[in-house]
Amino acid sequence: MAAYKTPLDEKERISQNRELLEKLWTYNRAIAEILNESVTEAHARDNLYSYFWWLERGYDLREETIHSLEWELARQCLRVAKSIISLRSMRLTEFDLVSLLVKLAEPDVSDETLSEISPGLIIELERLWAGCRARSGIYHGQSAPDFLSLEGYDAAIARGDDLDNMADWMQQGIKRFPTGLDDAVLLKREENKKRILKTLGASSSDWDDWRWHLKHVVTSYEDLARLRSVSPAEEQSLRAIDTNHIPFGITPYYVHLMDPEPDGIHDRAVRYQVIPPIDYVRCMSDGRRKKDVSFDFMQERDTSPVDLVTRRYPLICIMKPYNTCAQICVYCQRNWEIDTCLDPKAMASKKQIDNALNYINEQVTIKEVLVTGGDPLIMSDKRLKDILDRLAAIPHIERIRIGTRTPVVLPMRVTEHLADLLKSYCELGKRDVCIVTHFEHPYEVTPETAEAIDRFRSRGLSVTNQAVFTFANSRRFEMTALRRILRLIGVDPYYTFVTKGKEETNWYRVPIARVRQERHEEARLAPGTWRTDDTIFNVPRLGKNYINRQQDHRIITILPDGRRVFEFHPWEKKMALVDTYIYTDVSIYEYLQRLERDGENAADYSTIWYYF
Repeated sequence: MAAYKTPLDEKERISQNRELLEKLWTYNRAIAEILNESVTEAHARDNLYSYFWWLERGYDLREETIHSLEWELARQCLRVAKSIISLRSMRLTEFDLVSLLVKLAEPDVSDETLSEISPGLIIELERLWAGCRARSGIYHGQSAPDFLSLEGYDAAIARGDDLDNMADWMQQGIKRFPTGLDDAVLLKREENKKRILKTLGASSSDWDDWRWHLKHVVTSYEDLARLRSVSPAEEQSLRAIDTNHIPFGITPYYVHLMDPEPDGIHDRAVRYQVIPPIDYVRCMSDGRRKKDVSFDFMQERDTSPVDLVTRRYPLICIMKPYNTCAQICVYCQRNWEIDTCLDPKAMASKKQIDNALNYINEQVTIKEVLVTGGDPLIMSDKRLKDILDRLAAIPHIERIRIGTRTPVVLPMRVTEHLADLLKSYCELGKRDVCIVTHFEHPYEVTPETAEAIDRFRSRGLSVTNQAVFTFANSRRFEMTALRRILRLIGVDPYYTFVTKGKEETNWYRVPIARVRQERHEEARLAPGTWRTDDTIFNVPRLGKNYINRQQDHRIITILPDGRRVFEFHPWEKKMALVDTYIYTDVSIYEYLQRLERDGENAADYSTIWYYF
C-alpha cells in the first residue's frame, strides 16, 4: 500500500490521501461500518474496542489455526489498536484519534480533512489493522525451513545452509560500509593529510602532536574551505554558524577523515557529526535569542545537587570539570552548556571543583563517578591528575569512568604517559578505571584510533562505546558494521542511544521502530560478543529506558501527521511512584521517504511497521 514518493504539494497530497483512504476502507469494511453506524464518538470508541476484543477472543477460542508467529503479532497489534483509541490515551496526548477516524470514514470526506493528515497516518492504520486480522504479510510466500522436517545429520546440514544464507545477507550488508582500515580509504586519507599539512605549513611530526591539532582546530567556514571542498549546503550552514556564534569546531585530524568530494555517501556520518544542517543552526540561534527557551532536554538543572555534578541513579554520579571539547558534536546532549570550541573559560573554578568533590566524598552511597564534560582528556595531564588524585582518595569510590571522544577525534592525545596515568588509579579488587568513548561509524575507525585503544587496553583499562543511532548511520547493517570493527580493535559496544526529541536535532532522528528493527533483524544475526550494547532512550530528568524491553514503553496514539506517540516508563517502575514520560516520535513514513531519496529501497525495511 505504501508509496514513498518525494514530498507532494497540497493538491497532490489530498489526491494521494483519498486514494489511500479508499483502499484502507476496502480492506477494513468492518471498521468503516462501525464508524459510519455509530451515533456518537463515544459509541464509536466502544464499538471499536468491542471489535478488537472480538478478534482477540477469536484467536484464543476458535478452532481456526494460524501460525504461532502471526498469532503473536496479531495479539501485539490488537494491544496497540486498543491503546490508541482509549480514553486514557486521549487524555495523555490531548488528541482524539477516534474523532478523526469518524471523519475519515465518511463517504464524502472533505478535502479539508484530507489536507490535515499525512499518508503516513493512513499507512500506519492499514498496517496495524492488517496485523490485527493476522494478515501482516510478513511471512507471505514463506514455507517452514527444511531442517524442521529432518533429523540428525540431515537436519544439521539443512540448518547450516539456512544460517549460511543469513550470514551472507549480513556480510553483504556490512561490506557496503568501508572502514578507516581499508586500503583504499587509507590511500585517500594519506592524500588528505598531505594536503592539510601543506595548506597549514606543517610537518608529519606536527601531525603526531595533539597540541598542534588543538592550535589549528577549524572554527569557521573559511578554515574548512581551505582544507577540503565544501558543498553549497555546508557553506550555508557554516556561514550561519559564524553569524550566529553557534559553537563549532573540527580537529585537522577529523577533517582528514572526510572524503574530498563534499557530498559523498561513505563519510556522511562523519560530516554530519560536526557540520549541522541549516535547520539546526536556525533553531539554535532562535532559541538563544529567546530567554524562555531551554536546550537542556535532560533537565540536568533538576538533577544537579551541586555545580558540576549530575545524579539520576543510586550508585553513580556524573562530574563535569571541563566544559568544552576538541571539536563540537552537533547533537551533543550538552550543546546548551558549551559556548565555544576549546573555550579558554571552560575549566571549572577551584571552588566549584572543591564543592563537587566534597559532595561526592560525603555521599557514601556513590560508588562510581563518570568524569565527563566536555571532554576531560583535553585537559592537561597535570589538571587531570589533580582531579583523579582526589577522586581516588575517596574511600567509597570503586570505579572511575572517563567519558571522552579523543580516541575518535584526536587519537594522538592518548599518549603513553596519559595511559600510564589512568592505569595508576587501578587497584585490583579495590578500584577500576574504564574509558567510555563515542564512535559513530566504521569510517571513524583508523590505524591511529586502533593504536590509541590499544594503549588503554594494554594497561588493563576497559574501553566501551556509546553510539547515537541517527539518520546518518541507520541504513541496514550500518550499525552492525560499526560493532564488528569496534570489537576487532578491542572496544566493547555498550549503549546505542536513540536521538532525543530535541527540536534542533530533528534532522538526525529516526523512528523508535527502526531502532527496534535494527536490533532484532540485524544485530541479532551477529555473535553475542558484537552486540553487547543496549538500545536506550534517555527520559528527561529520570534516565535510561531500555527500548528493546517492550514492557517499558507503549504506543498511545498516532497523530494526523503519522507520528507515533509513546509513553515511556521510568527505570524506578515497581520501586517508586514516578511519572511516565510522553514522547512524540518521528514519522516512519517520512523516514522511509528519506531513505529512498538516499538510494535505499524502502521495501527492504517493510517490517518496520510492526515494531512497537
